[in-house]
Amino acid sequence: MSVQSQVVIIGGEGDLAFRKLYPALYSLDCEGMLADATRVFAFGRGRFEEQDFIDEVRRWVDASEYTDAIDETVWQRFSARMIRFVGDATAAESYTRLREQVGEGDRVIYLSTPPSIFSPICQALDDAGFVTPATRIVVEKPLGESRASFEEIDSHIKSVFDEQQIYRIDHYLGKETAQNLLALRFANVFFEPLWNRHYIDHVQITAAESIGVGGRWSFYDEAGALRDMVQNHLLQLLCLVSMEPPAKNRPDFVRDEKLKVLRCLKPVQAHDVGDVTVRGQYAQGRVEDESVPGYAQEQDAKSTRSNTETFVAIKAEIENTRWQGVPFYLRTGKRLAQRRLEIIIQFKPVVHKFFDSVGGNLSANQLVIRLQPNEGVELEIVNKVPGLTEQTRLQGVDLDLSFAEVFDAHRAPSAYERLLLDVMRADQTLFMRSDELCAAWDWVDGILQGWQTNGQPVANYASGSWGPSESVDLLARDRRRWFDHQ
Repeated sequence: MSVQSQVVIIGGEGDLAFRKLYPALYSLDCEGMLADATRVFAFGRGRFEEQDFIDEVRRWVDASEYTDAIDETVWQRFSARMIRFVGDATAAESYTRLREQVGEGDRVIYLSTPPSIFSPICQALDDAGFVTPATRIVVEKPLGESRASFEEIDSHIKSVFDEQQIYRIDHYLGKETAQNLLALRFANVFFEPLWNRHYIDHVQITAAESIGVGGRWSFYDEAGALRDMVQNHLLQLLCLVSMEPPAKNRPDFVRDEKLKVLRCLKPVQAHDVGDVTVRGQYAQGRVEDESVPGYAQEQDAKSTRSNTETFVAIKAEIENTRWQGVPFYLRTGKRLAQRRLEIIIQFKPVVHKFFDSVGGNLSANQLVIRLQPNEGVELEIVNKVPGLTEQTRLQGVDLDLSFAEVFDAHRAPSAYERLLLDVMRADQTLFMRSDELCAAWDWVDGILQGWQTNGQPVANYASGSWGPSESVDLLARDRRRWFDHQ
């Protein structure tokens, strides 16, 4: 069913708009999800002439991994929806003019701008009378660098918009596999009874990137991997893995359960931050047979002595009945061996091993949830090896479910398609509530303060590796290891 909203992208000539938002909106149009009256207003400074702008949008739509080939009929319809609007994003006069073009009805405002101008934009929207009860606003991370700075930014937004109108986006939650986590857990009778401390040994969540910081060196040097990746992406995935079943499949019921998890995270204190966290920074090395520079040698690097982490590994613990004693190992980094986003559930071994297995110890079951690349689910089970040998031979084998193969008749949408459509439908399930972010920042702030108090240095690691050796030691102390699946 198509939805009708007037979409206003503030920062409509920026990188995010071209790379992600316009291709996602085009794909929604291909699927018949945009009503005939829907228009897309690209609010910018006027960097492009009208036709040049449309050509640039087409170039990025054509380059998108979610676009096979541009359908000319759809493109004509979609390009006719595009309205280029030139103005000052912080001036009320601009929104007074825009209001006349947008008209009445549902409005989606997407702030594809730095958070530093969220406040004046919201004030200008309010002064122009642009905000109605049917107006929704989407904000991108980073939302602050601590709880205090987040609350300052959030208070400016909330001075104009109600919580029900605010959509704080985390594109990881728009991935099909992330959404499938709740179905996997709560719609399969054989998983939920085992999803607890009695049967699960530990959980690993890895978000690895093979690329460096690119042209974002200055931003990244202020943020670091902990703020950039852990505070939002990895903690949200941790919540989906560990939350209790919500009473109903409704936005606030789901977000209530995620909030409970965040509030149960064991605080990291200064005296133990060195034992449960690892900071790293990539040095020069080789990635995919190409020589690459270290973080401090990047072309736009401002300092050769930066102490910013591009890698972080953390042992997190959830202090509640379901998860007491089960470690959650979080790991993320730049310039690692492979691009990979996955969750590994390591089950405990069987208690009574009556098989005399040949060839080593009997392996425990393992569930691998792949979010990228090649989204899917892989379950390792133990099976008897066929043969006439006197002793029983057991071997771990994988039951591999590739979403692309099993659901080949269904196109997997991009994360931004899913999330933009949900905003237009006024569905906040996959978006973060203010109290969730406050709780996440509370936990992350404790780690940041511990690092500062102890002066915890960054450990160098070669580009193309899986991070510093200290991250291996983090698990080795618990007699565990990272599972780096190929």
